[in-house]
Amino acid sequence: MIRQKNRIPLTELITLQRGFDLPERLRKPGSVPVVASTSINGFHSEAKVSPPGVVIGRSGSIGGGQYITEPFWPLNTTLWVKDFNGHHPKFIYYFLRSVDFTRFNAGSGVPTLNRNHLGSILAPNLSIGEEESIADFLSTYDHLIENNRRRIQLLEESARLLYQEWFVHLRFPGHEHAKITDGLPEGWEKTSASNAMEIMSGGTPKTKVAEYWNGSIPFFTPKDTTDCAFTFSTEKTLTELGLDKCNSKLYPKYTVFITARGTVGKLSFAQQPMAMNQSCYALEGKNEISQQFLYCSLKSSIEQFRARASGSVFDAIVVDTFHRIPFLRPTQPLINEFTEIVGQTFEQVDKLALMNRKLTQARDLLLPRLMNGELTP
Repeated sequence: MIRQKNRIPLTELITLQRGFDLPERLRKPGSVPVVASTSINGFHSEAKVSPPGVVIGRSGSIGGGQYITEPFWPLNTTLWVKDFNGHHPKFIYYFLRSVDFTRFNAGSGVPTLNRNHLGSILAPNLSIGEEESIADFLSTYDHLIENNRRRIQLLEESARLLYQEWFVHLRFPGHEHAKITDGLPEGWEKTSASNAMEIMSGGTPKTKVAEYWNGSIPFFTPKDTTDCAFTFSTEKTLTELGLDKCNSKLYPKYTVFITARGTVGKLSFAQQPMAMNQSCYALEGKNEISQQFLYCSLKSSIEQFRARASGSVFDAIVVDTFHRIPFLRPTQPLINEFTEIVGQTFEQVDKLALMNRKLTQARDLLLPRLMNGELTP
């Protein structure tokens, strides 16, 4: 076990500084990442801070942590480590991720972190060797997670490219001998999205009825979309009673969800049975159109949905939008052949994403125990 010699205030461990204003209108084309409270939200021609950098959210989203390996510009919604005071930067990054900064929220509306409270946070006072050991141990998990994430991206890109090759560029198996009529291979059909899929709605049970919430049933909303094709878990969950009082049914795995209000056009497979709120549609292929083919087809045409989204206050996809989106249906044997190939691809994505969830959970369980000295790497 690591010997905790003593603990020191966070303000003695490192020096944190507020980020810098940079409105979008003042940004110039460049490759310098502009770091917001939770992620990179753009690029600029000038950097304010040299790497390595550690950034946490100050306003809007509090805490968290980002480790930056290139020159960057931290926005004023962040705090960045101005001086590591001789400590291992990656260790500092992991320590800050282990702190629950939300308890210091000083904002009445937008969550805001008050730097005056940071002195009350006690940090482990370890040797540089101990810090490096902890950082290296936790980095092993992050490297595995990142490798899996890249593999997921490549797999999803391969499915997208195969769809483009077969059904956009029309270089499908046997295309050399296909008879073309009115610009389409024989047996193919031009129809509308509404004719190709079931368009199902969701709903939200009363939020003030406690018996409806915090059960075991995932409740999908636009917030739950991820960079991966699958959504594994949701921020909110329903009870069986909540589902019974909801205008959503329980949609099975591989149901395609599309966000329909506000930020429109994000697609996701349900990785497990889920209910859904009214800001989305659940889509299911008609007449033997597979969910995998449906997802890839929608991914290819998603800009058409966004272009046709309408609304006086915010963009929205409505049922009528699906009537106006063209849908190309190839022959059933070709759909089946495509599904067999990309079905295996999405199964690999599913497994890798599940592995990343388990790695993330393991890392996050180990993190506080390493920081308080219960475990040694």
